[in-house]
Amino acid sequence: MSRKKTERQLNLVICLLSTRRYLTAREIRATVAGYEEAESDGAFKRMFERDKKELRQSGIPVETGGGDMWSDEEGYRISRAAYTLPEIALLPDEAAVLGLAARAWRHAALGDAAAGAMMKLRAAGVPTDSDAAPDLTPVLATDEPSFLPMWQAVRDRRPVEFDYRKPGAHAPERRVLEPWGVVNVRGRWYVAGHDRDRGERRVFRLGRVAGEVRVLGSGPPVRVPEGVDVRSVVRAHRPEPEYTARLLVAEGAGHELRRAARRIVAGAHTGAGQRGRPGRRWDRLELPYADLPALVGAVARFGERVVVEEPAEARAAVADHLRAVADRAPDGGDGGAVPEPDGAGERRVSASAEQLRRLLMLVPYALSHDVRVPEVAAHFGLSERQVVKDLALLWMCGLPGYTPGDLIEVDLDAAEETGEIIIGNADALAAPLRLTADEAASLIVGLELLAELPGAAGGDALKRVGEKLRAAAGAAAEEFADSVAVRVDLDEDEREKQRRCGEALRAGQRLHLRYLSGYEDEVTERDVDPMGLVVQDGHAFLEGWCRLRGGVRLFRMDRVLDLTVLPEAAQVPDSARRRDLSAGVLQLSEDDARVTLELEPEARWVAEEYVCSRVEELGGGRLRATLRTPAPRWVRRLALRLGPQARVVAPADLAEKVREDAGRALEGYRGG
Repeated sequence: MSRKKTERQLNLVICLLSTRRYLTAREIRATVAGYEEAESDGAFKRMFERDKKELRQSGIPVETGGGDMWSDEEGYRISRAAYTLPEIALLPDEAAVLGLAARAWRHAALGDAAAGAMMKLRAAGVPTDSDAAPDLTPVLATDEPSFLPMWQAVRDRRPVEFDYRKPGAHAPERRVLEPWGVVNVRGRWYVAGHDRDRGERRVFRLGRVAGEVRVLGSGPPVRVPEGVDVRSVVRAHRPEPEYTARLLVAEGAGHELRRAARRIVAGAHTGAGQRGRPGRRWDRLELPYADLPALVGAVARFGERVVVEEPAEARAAVADHLRAVADRAPDGGDGGAVPEPDGAGERRVSASAEQLRRLLMLVPYALSHDVRVPEVAAHFGLSERQVVKDLALLWMCGLPGYTPGDLIEVDLDAAEETGEIIIGNADALAAPLRLTADEAASLIVGLELLAELPGAAGGDALKRVGEKLRAAAGAAAEEFADSVAVRVDLDEDEREKQRRCGEALRAGQRLHLRYLSGYEDEVTERDVDPMGLVVQDGHAFLEGWCRLRGGVRLFRMDRVLDLTVLPEAAQVPDSARRRDLSAGVLQLSEDDARVTLELEPEARWVAEEYVCSRVEELGGGRLRATLRTPAPRWVRRLALRLGPQARVVAPADLAEKVREDAGRALEGYRGG
């Protein structure tokens, strides 16, 4: 069935490309091979509508216009100007960065689009280097279910309707939005646009969209106001610090607070009598903050090692927060064993659609290059057997009439015996297919991600290849690409550290790091033999052989407190392998502890921020979420941060340790 469908659709493409006028559906049914199998008018209509839809989804511009001059019946054709990919000439450095940009999407929602774009460019003879810069691994994740429908709504300029749960809200609210664009800022996707009900511009985080996004098909297309920069709209959405808190922080603790502090007075307090903590040395921090609840959580997670001195309202709020945890009665149940969910099915393009695209790329490439079966297989990432099968199907297609003079000529004997590819009478398919809006935008956004990274590409190659892609994509695709953006927002210190990592990689030198653990509130000294740089959305990671741990580790660059390039050669063991990032940067293990939390509406962000193996709605906006972690102590800090907004359900001993942690921390506020 799949082979017959591919033949029929390829015959339809050849027919509509070759006609000079619009053909009616009646004429197409009578002349295009494959439609004679339709047993009734209704069956033909369903078959033809599906074919048109699938061709358009593959980027084939089936146009509708005037058909039969004696009736009002509409007709169809494919304009060669709209079908054909304009010529693109890339220099070697441009081919390298283009291959790198395509790799950014390989594990994400637009992986198929980026891969399709690269295949079309190869079919047109455009040089692309998919193996460029092996030391750099850009990764764009799109885990939010709402990403694809929102992306498509922006592309098609259609309004959307969805339920949105604001932080702390008990129930989601219905929103109708005219979307202007989607933006990734530091690893999170946002949509910006005009909220119809509120009559104002709004920004929504896609991870907080509840349920399905409904694209509204009726009404005029969405118009983006003149001069609106979507990235600026999203960036302006974040509040600026307005207040200052004074904290006492135990020596060697509270490292993340120290990094955000405006001022640190070392050794401000020492000795006995410091709020029940004899013998400790304390530093005083002045910490800016914009939101009191956020400050309370940021302080509480460090337990007894951080105490708020002032303002008084912040001090009282932290004490109340900790008291709610310390005084909580133990849960009577064990939380129950939580089974792991089955893996979600991956999105797949149908076999017939995939084969049709291959054929539309294989023919122009073979006609314009003196190539053999092994070369074509290597060029398109296929098996030699698949190339021969595609050629055999091509041999059955051609212009209506389907006489020997109408059919495409393929020497299958030569292909099978010597690998030589001889194709004739295929002028209708000689032109390479233009990039779709999704394909062009996926590459342009990938280039934008690279442009945000220091040292990712030399010179102005990124700018040059971006301009060439936009020119080749057409006005609609270019306009769409301008509505999508990725923003990394590295500070100068982080850019400098990343630049030095790149230099060490190229020179093969060892690095010394002072590194703040993401699980523990501790700084360790590490000697690392670098293996590569990974960019997951807005975060850069150094991947290397850690001599302290004796294994391959990922080090997030914004947690590297200090970096030194050592005057000695890196020595990565032969057995060391770079990580498979198909499931993301976070590497889970069957040995990880499983911790179940019950989350109030204010804490639902936990399920958005961290990878959960199971999430269950409890009603009233509450959730039960199961996390997997190699560091249960990190969950104790998370539970202290959440306070009364969350409860550890299982394991019971961890819940008891959280209550004990809160009780000890509360001692710092007695009598204050």
